[in-house]
Amino acid sequence: MSDIRTLPGFREFYPEDRAVLGHIFDVWRQACRRYGFREWESPVLEPLELFTEKSGEEIVRQLFNFEDKGGRQVSLRPEMTPSLARMVGARANGMAKPIRWFAIGENYRYEKPQKGRLRAFYQLNADLLGEAGPAADAELIALCADCLLGFGLTQQDFRIRISDRTLWFRYLASVGVPEANATAVLGVVDKLERGSPKDLVEAMTAALAGTACDPEKTLTAARAFAATRSLEELAKLAAGDAAMTARLEEWNQLLGTLKSMGFGECIAIDLTIVRGLAYYTGFVFEAFETGGEARALAGGGRYDALVKKLGGPDLPAVGFGMGDVTLRDLLEAKKLIPAYADGPDFFVMVLGADARAAALEDVANLRRAGFRVEYNLRDGKFGKLAQQAETAGAKYALVYGGEEVAKGVTKVRSLTDRSEAEVPRTDLVPALRAVLEEGMRAILP
Repeated sequence: MSDIRTLPGFREFYPEDRAVLGHIFDVWRQACRRYGFREWESPVLEPLELFTEKSGEEIVRQLFNFEDKGGRQVSLRPEMTPSLARMVGARANGMAKPIRWFAIGENYRYEKPQKGRLRAFYQLNADLLGEAGPAADAELIALCADCLLGFGLTQQDFRIRISDRTLWFRYLASVGVPEANATAVLGVVDKLERGSPKDLVEAMTAALAGTACDPEKTLTAARAFAATRSLEELAKLAAGDAAMTARLEEWNQLLGTLKSMGFGECIAIDLTIVRGLAYYTGFVFEAFETGGEARALAGGGRYDALVKKLGGPDLPAVGFGMGDVTLRDLLEAKKLIPAYADGPDFFVMVLGADARAAALEDVANLRRAGFRVEYNLRDGKFGKLAQQAETAGAKYALVYGGEEVAKGVTKVRSLTDRSEAEVPRTDLVPALRAVLEEGMRAILP
């Protein structure tokens, strides 16, 4: 056996594992298409500057980047949003708005592999561009919820925690934080729930370097604002601030839309959510498991300035990403992974050279009709071939021997209860469709 193994944080997918991944992709695609989203794709390898200028410091530290043979600085994509913004920006003037796009692709981040985090992972990205109002944010949050519900989860199994960088920027300005430092301060806010007091003070000191702000007082103010959990509390904080009051009206529209769509049980206000990526500008949100390990399942928000920064028009945008790794862990814990069943619909048992030509003719016809069909490539006895059919995962076998060929029939055999029935070869396609829908009773005398 070779000593060459997969790299740390990368995965191999044997057929049964790939079937689970395929199920996840199917649910994602079905949900996105129900919402009118169209699928797109971008290169896995991109110019390094696409990510170093747009994605934020944490992502930049995790890049798989190198110089290619042409002397270009390139990187495997850590995310897909910058590629989306570039693509849309290049043709935005000729596109009908709003633009509803989704993609499912593999992304790469050089971070320490651990439970729920790998260096290569698949992610759904769904984005709506060209609409600035809170109805667009609600549409993406609703789609995020519907993706999770599509796997059999309930609204009690997860919470989508919603926050607002627009409110944060306004609040930080009200406590004296200069606009130039606000994004760095939000980077500290992002660590409030997991950072030690000492580390948080040090980080806030660095974020406020060159200003007259007191790091500890700013940290205390940030904690107080982050603790807000209702619109009523926010309204008290916004009293006398016209800009914050106007923003709360957009909050009312967002939450009202989601409740009208039936998602009131799974949403919550949580201002500790600010998202680590630098390009977010407005509403942001993350989905978490409510019990167990409280896994993070998805995250996204509004990024109104990114398309313009990449050379396109001034185009508002909102989107989210949902990864496969923690999602699969949750589905396995909830026993919501469907049983692996990737075998053929029928296994054709060819008993002897005199039956092979007729059997192969029917194999080809059945495949063209849409059935999944395997057959024995080598001759064998009945018992061995029946075992081969069961090992392949088939529920039914089609028996072709000299006697069946001479009579112009195919013997259909259930590998579950061993019942059998003969079907004229001329009627084989409709008969087998009936068998798949109704079982053997469809053809038994």
